[in-house]
Formats: sequence, structure tokens, C-alpha cells
Amino acid sequence: MSRNPLSADPELAHRLSRRGMLGVAAGATAAALIGATTTPAAAAGTTADAATGKGRGRPVLPPGRLGIQLYSLRDKVSTAGFAPVFAELEKYGYDEIEFAGYTQGSAGAITLAQLKRLARDHGLRPIGSHVGYYDDNSPNAYTFAQNLTKVLDDAEALGLKHIGTASGPFRYGSTVDGWKRAAEDFNTYGEAARKRGMKFYQHNHAEEFSFATDKPNVRLYDVLLAETDPDAVYLEMDIYWAYCAQFRFGKRPDGTPAPFEPLDYVLRQPHRYPLFHVKDGVRDENTRDGYRMSDVGDGDIDYKKFLSKVTARTHNGRRYHHWQTEHDNPAESYAFARKSSEHLHSLRTGRCGD
Repeated sequence: MSRNPLSADPELAHRLSRRGMLGVAAGATAAALIGATTTPAAAAGTTADAATGKGRGRPVLPPGRLGIQLYSLRDKVSTAGFAPVFAELEKYGYDEIEFAGYTQGSAGAITLAQLKRLARDHGLRPIGSHVGYYDDNSPNAYTFAQNLTKVLDDAEALGLKHIGTASGPFRYGSTVDGWKRAAEDFNTYGEAARKRGMKFYQHNHAEEFSFATDKPNVRLYDVLLAETDPDAVYLEMDIYWAYCAQFRFGKRPDGTPAPFEPLDYVLRQPHRYPLFHVKDGVRDENTRDGYRMSDVGDGDIDYKKFLSKVTARTHNGRRYHHWQTEHDNPAESYAFARKSSEHLHSLRTGRCGD
């Protein structure tokens, strides 16, 4: 359910008109752009939004904090290269990018310095990157465990403020002690990153919320939180996978209830979650995960509530969360990126002043 970002978000309209979106002639104002692009259908949609709390009040998406995980666009990067992909993201109103490797099969060779400059030229801030946790069979693997210095060197060269892994902490198994050992690894990487002015983070999938094999009453994610240094190890919550985990691991192995709410984890320690993956899904209890992945805005996850609750929390008066859209296998990756930006920019508090 794609929405017109201009009618819903004046701030986005200003930025997109300034960037020349939709081929608007030089000198055209944002108001003229809105008038030219607001169709009767869009006007009707705006009226409907008013009835549901969208299109009124403050935006729930903080300005300047919308990013995208480039894994979602790997098909475009591999065939066309980074430059046309960044140009499209600029048109769609993105502010930041998160890497999943620095080539992704990119057409043509590119250096880190060129990649950093290319992002800057399109108004995109590289905010983070996913790197493997370990590959114990390959001493030269590009992972934190095997090549920590190189991983941090590259992140520093790109000017990243965050450097992390999407690998689960299963290096030593699924026992409590195994996860304590993994937490020790993460503390080492986090301290090394902190010395360079960066934050090390771990991105979850559903399995992190499963239970320890030796202590089935203990949720492994709780071990990770308890055993890592909160000033050195941070979390990137993949919201979709967290809600899938809520469905899959809402009971202990013996069948007794063990409900949890992903949002509560964040609200208890908001400073530990600088990054989020905004990924949507249609509820389907006939599937293993309880959801079928969708473009952001086409699913059932309440992002108006989630963003509102999280962004209401500040640290010394400053907002510090970054929101990266993602889809593991979008039907059309550019359409996913555009629709997701439109939806998130359209979300508003229920009424002015809320």
C-alpha cells in the first residue's frame, strides 16, 4: 500500500524538491511540487489518513535518520554498481546506508575512498556495516574473529560510526556457557571499536531469542545482554525477526508460556539499540515464523507505535536511533525502497501536539 510521501510529509517534500525529484524544473517550490503531484486519489488518501491519525501531528520518524540495508538492493548493486543505486536512494528520501560488504559484486572496481565519496555526493551517510563474526576454518577470513584490525581499519576509512555483525553468537554452541564465551568475544570487539570512536553491534534473527539447550528456562538473548558490556556492545534489533521470535519462542521447550514483547527490550535499555532494521511482515500463523515478509507498510507490524515509543526516549535530550529499511528478498528492490520510505515518512502521531 504505497503512499504519496509529499502529501504526507512537508519536510520530505522540501528535501525531495530540493534534490530535484520527479524532474521538477529548477526554481519550482515544494508547494508547487505538492500541487503538481497530488491527485484526487491522493487527496482522498490524505482524508482517510486524517481519520486514522496519519497525516496529522508530528512525524514519528526522526528527521535525517532513515537508512536502508544495502543487502536489500544487492541485485541492483551487482549489475549496475553503487552509483545508480545511490542516485535512486537519494530520490526516495533516504539519509543513510548500511553496508553488507563493500562490493556486493558491484559492477566495476571501487575503493573505500571512492565509495565514501560517492555516498557523500548523493547525500547519504554510511552509518554501519555487517561483517562476519567468525570462520574458524579460515585464518584469513574477513571476520571479527580472524581479522579484527582489518575490519576496523576499513570501517574507519569509510567513516562509520557503527560496525557490527549479523551472525548469531552460536560460535561455541547454544548453552549458557557457550554464549558467555561469545559475549567475551563481543566485549573484545566492542572495546577495540570504542577505542576508534565506533560502536560494535550485533544484529539478531529469531534464533537469538530461543532457549539454552542446557538450561531451557533461560532465553539466550538475555544471556547476551547480561554478559556483554553495555558501554561497548550494542544491539541492532531486526524488528521483524524479533516478532517472529515472539511467535516461535513464546513458549519454553516444555510448552510452558514465556511471552515477551520486543519493544520492551528496547525501552528498558534504549541506549543499547542505536540501530534498527525496519522490516515488515503479514501475520500468518500457518508458517514457521508466524509472518510472511513484506515491503514496509504492507504488513501487520505497527511501526507507528514502535517508532513513537522508541523515539520518545532521549539521551541527554538527544535522539540517537537510526532506522534501516530491509527486505531479504524483495519482489522488486527499487519498488521496495521507494514504498518503504513513503510509508515511514507518512506516519504521524494521532493529533497535533501529541
